Amino acid sequence: MGILGYKKLHNLNERGVNILPTSTFFNLPEEKKKRVIEAALDEFAAYPYHKASVTRIIKRAKIASGSFYQYFKDKKDLYKYILELGTERKFEYLGPVLEKQNEYDFFELLRQLYVRGIKYARENPRLEAIANKLISNKDSEIYVEIIGEQRPRTARFFRALLEDGIKKGEIDSEVDIDLVAHMLITLNLALSDFVYKDGKVDMDDMVLIDKMLYVIENGIKNKSK
Repeated sequence: MGILGYKKLHNLNERGVNILPTSTFFNLPEEKKKRVIEAALDEFAAYPYHKASVTRIIKRAKIASGSFYQYFKDKKDLYKYILELGTERKFEYLGPVLEKQNEYDFFELLRQLYVRGIKYARENPRLEAIANKLISNKDSEIYVEIIGEQRPRTARFFRALLEDGIKKGEIDSEVDIDLVAHMLITLNLALSDFVYKDGKVDMDDMVLIDKMLYVIENGIKNKSK
């Protein structure tokens, strides 16, 4: 799957996810839309979802309370929209790697995607802080809901990469693609516990990521015996 396949999975209009704001929001002048988005980014980066305040967002965005509910159904709709914007922003970082997908084998492609993901995290601190707060509250209803919604499309993405790896002879054709895709998702979620342990994401985390990628590529069996 090339870049177009990935973009189709991650485009707000094409991925099977409803665009959350109303048409009223999208018809706003760009400056006003930006104020709302910036206010939401500041709020959700500073507070976990359950402590974030619509009142503070409204005040910071300098809009009327009634206007907010013409744009979004509630705080959750706004929160999900901000997360979707984060996904779109991250795609801008991953895209250049995926455009050169044929230059990498499956395992190096995964590594390069992680490298670009770290660059995204470093250069988009508010979006990364929002993700960090979500991941740090795994027992919350919003975490379960968000991950549940994201898992199918993330699985499709990994399945496509695995299928491409099989076609190129880099992945064992006998593996269960669905199972491996879900294993990769689970490994990513587990890895986040270690990556976010120090409260930040940086290139030092590639040491840990490389260890995980080694296991993915080589397994845990002692092949010397």
